[in-house]
Amino acid sequence: MVGEFKKYISENNLIGSKERILLGVSGGIDSMVMAHLFLTAGYNTGIAHCNFSLRNEESDQDEDLVRQFAVENKLPFYTVKFDTPLHAGSSGISIQMAARELRYNWFEKVMNENGFGLLAVAHNLNDNIETLIINLTRGTGIAGLSGIKPLNNRIIRPLLFATRTDIENYCRQTGITYREDSSNKDTKYTRNKIRHKIIPVLKQINPSIETTLNETAERFAGINEIVNEYISNLRHRISHDNGSLISYNIELLNPYLHNKTILFELFKPFGIGSVMLNELIRLIEGKTGGQVFTGSHRIVKNRNEIIISSDENMADISHTVENILDFFNIPQIESAYYTDVTSSFEISSDPSVAYVDSDKLKFPLTLRKWKSGDRFHPLGMRQQKKLSDYFIDSKFSLFEKENKFVMESEGQIFWIIGDRIDDRFKISSFTKRALIITAAKKAMKIIPLK
Repeated sequence: MVGEFKKYISENNLIGSKERILLGVSGGIDSMVMAHLFLTAGYNTGIAHCNFSLRNEESDQDEDLVRQFAVENKLPFYTVKFDTPLHAGSSGISIQMAARELRYNWFEKVMNENGFGLLAVAHNLNDNIETLIINLTRGTGIAGLSGIKPLNNRIIRPLLFATRTDIENYCRQTGITYREDSSNKDTKYTRNKIRHKIIPVLKQINPSIETTLNETAERFAGINEIVNEYISNLRHRISHDNGSLISYNIELLNPYLHNKTILFELFKPFGIGSVMLNELIRLIEGKTGGQVFTGSHRIVKNRNEIIISSDENMADISHTVENILDFFNIPQIESAYYTDVTSSFEISSDPSVAYVDSDKLKFPLTLRKWKSGDRFHPLGMRQQKKLSDYFIDSKFSLFEKENKFVMESEGQIFWIIGDRIDDRFKISSFTKRALIITAAKKAMKIIPLK
């Protein structure tokens, strides 16, 4: 099995010649076999173990076993003890999700602090097909049918070639000591239910079900690469990303409304699952102002566009500007400087740049999101206008309005950032010094698709 192990690592280019690998070892049969294989193959490794405090003395005994293995083989050993139920309760997530979050965050910390380039975890071929069945049962795209990747960022899975039977046989041959997690037999967990009840039935139909499903997952992985390239090119052609908002041209999107697979792949990054596809189609075909909330993003129809924003873009933000240097600490502003107004002074028509009479401003200035009731004097107009009316007249989308920032001096708005200044603060023949402020791209309006 050592030869197969090294061959799988080589064929999948999992480990560089001088790479240090941190092994995530629980004490169970899979991870103990993995640790033994790495040791026998002569790789440069360290051992990391998480004690999740979920099985009382059993958890502590798991930790003792892994520590003993590391000490006997003179390997660096790292361990941590978590209050997993507390983290799950405070985060509002399941115990399994809490354990996963705690585990990988800590692994990353250990790797960065101790010079490990890769993390190895002991998923095997059976884990791979169980994941495929779980994803298929819950509903998934092609990526979910591709199984577990042998390399994902800095995480490698060098046991994906081996079945659970292969691992058990190797363990008997080498006399490896391991701990059995009693919860692995509890069929209240989805994976255990599939492992102990579904797979045995499938084996009656096809005794080689493990190999068959693994080969199927490999084919889907290849298909997924083709689909990803197609979707990436299509997304580039029919959408525009301005840094904070993404807009899809409905006219270019319409030919694909009948194909839910393409829609799923296009909008999957924004939290659209198979259940929400019909709701998305109704939104695209509906009236301006319709909205879909996915939990991570909000999708809105605005005339001939579908506009997508992450939830964080809706946060209320404000900044106080005590002096010109403070502008450089504000994400919505790219630059700001003073200049003398001479006979050769010129004002650009670029809406991302505000040219204002510095003598008419009084610090501190305030940058904030606009609110209901705000008014200003649009450049070129003497009368006052509500910002809400100005946005309607300018055909701002819902997203543009909600994410529009203003700057004010002594409570008076002198600039709708990236759009228009107030007439009262404009450069005139009496102006001696101007303040020129340039908006960052994320503060600008959405650029409409052509």
